[in-house]
Amino acid sequence: MNILRFSDLCAQGKAQGQRVFIRADLNVPLNDAGQITEDTRVRASVPAIEMALQAGAAVMVTSHLGRPTEGAFKPADSLAPVAQRLSELLGREVPLIANWVDGVEVAAGQVVLLENCRVNVGEKKNSEELARKLAALCDIFVHDAFGTAHRAEGTTYGIAQYAPIACAGPLLSAEIDAISKALANPARPLAAIVAGSKVSTKLTILQSLAKNVDQLIVGGGIANTFMLAAGLNIGKSLAEPDLLDEAKAVIAAMAARGADVPIPTDVVTAKTFGADAAATVKKATEVADDDLILDIGPETAAKLAAQLKAAGTIVWNGPVGVFEFDQFAGGTKAIAEAIAQSSAFSIAGGGDTLAAIAKYGIEKEVGYISTGGGAFLEVLEGKTLPAFEILEKRASASASA
Repeated sequence: MNILRFSDLCAQGKAQGQRVFIRADLNVPLNDAGQITEDTRVRASVPAIEMALQAGAAVMVTSHLGRPTEGAFKPADSLAPVAQRLSELLGREVPLIANWVDGVEVAAGQVVLLENCRVNVGEKKNSEELARKLAALCDIFVHDAFGTAHRAEGTTYGIAQYAPIACAGPLLSAEIDAISKALANPARPLAAIVAGSKVSTKLTILQSLAKNVDQLIVGGGIANTFMLAAGLNIGKSLAEPDLLDEAKAVIAAMAARGADVPIPTDVVTAKTFGADAAATVKKATEVADDDLILDIGPETAAKLAAQLKAAGTIVWNGPVGVFEFDQFAGGTKAIAEAIAQSSAFSIAGGGDTLAAIAKYGIEKEVGYISTGGGAFLEVLEGKTLPAFEILEKRASASASA
């Protein structure tokens, strides 16, 4: 992907004394007291900010937080807790600036945090008037928020259209590199794990991956629908019987390429759903009408683990069972450990996937952990993200100028 990278501009001395506007993803969870409960996104934003400061730039950073109403700022919408955490991480005060659209005072070597960008009228709809005002604030726009890369908004797309220079920050650059390595130029075999409660929410992802991957592993409620499509009884398990034809079409598309969708040969069942539910391992052909399938069985898990260990590239989105309950976590744990032990390049994304990675402590063994939920899914669907599109356009225009 041909884009300008902020790291290159800094290395060339082109950021010195320039006004740099960084769109970060600082949308962190807060408790009722307004305190940050998990600061991964704030910490992930630091490299771009430090890069700009070290380059001698005047640095402005903004992000959305929550779902504020445009033009109606409330105290709960404030990035104040983020400003405090950024100050701690950077070892310097990070002033929080409100009402900043019409102008910001910041000197070279300083950094300010601009209040919640989604409060600005026109942000969500990417109004041209707002986009031009945002672009006028800076000499260099740095997109470093992969979690918003699938949205064409004022601070993610519009500003990139009109800013003198538009480039990708280190976090966004790393996402682009990892996605390209996993999907555009993968080492084979390419294995994809797509799991979740419903086929309908990930049908387009399954259809897109079926054209490219060598192994398509399905899990959770999605696997139940595929088991049903394969003629197996799934009892009262979560499934979507109205999508059997679509599931069969994915299986057929894989088969036509000499690839497959492994159907579980054993499962872990329960009569009720809950932390105290008794787990029973059964062959996939012996599921009773009153059974709930809540995980893949150990035989299936071992087969899938062996495939993953032999893979060249692994894409992981979703746990394969109800891993929050230990008695139904065996399949997800086996998958996680196989990915950790595999020499394959692996990329993982999605909230539940990240929770599983954290639970089994394999963060350092996963090749790349994506910070974007919806953006990661849209990439898997084969969509071109708006942020990637506009950055490529600007890079192309810069190269031909």
